[in-house]
Amino acid sequence: MASPAALSHRPASPDDDEFLFRLYASTRAEEMAAWGWPPAQQESFLRMQFRVRRQSYAASYSGASHSILLSGAVPVGSAVVWRGPSEIRLVDIAFLPEHRNRGWGAQWISQLIREAAAAEIPLRLNVHRGNRAIRLYERLGFVPAGADPMYLEMEHKRVGPE
Repeated sequence: MASPAALSHRPASPDDDEFLFRLYASTRAEEMAAWGWPPAQQESFLRMQFRVRRQSYAASYSGASHSILLSGAVPVGSAVVWRGPSEIRLVDIAFLPEHRNRGWGAQWISQLIREAAAAEIPLRLNVHRGNRAIRLYERLGFVPAGADPMYLEMEHKRVGPE
């Protein structure tokens, strides 16, 4: 695969709310299609879930950085990263469907791996057991560190610069 174009980021703002909702909805599209609900019911449900998820992140990861991921000036995804004294946690990363599989997720996560290594702390994340991104995380050196029936916790423990 060719080297991906540069990915940049900026802090998310309230002006990004509709983009962030559209991005969130795109991550649930297959699930929604399987339920067979009419579009208005899907949107109502997804907006409620989006609000709940946002509140959960705020409660669990106070002070996390919320970034809009950009290709040029075009928003293509988002990331939520929490930095604590004993870990960096990738809380969430997502790309619009038309911008997936371009190497940008690996690019963003590799930056976090380097940041965690420089701070000599692990980079951790939780991923739904059925998520295809598990393969990406394994390729980048993440290993399982715990699990529950729905989620796998993974961590990258390399410490110190390369």
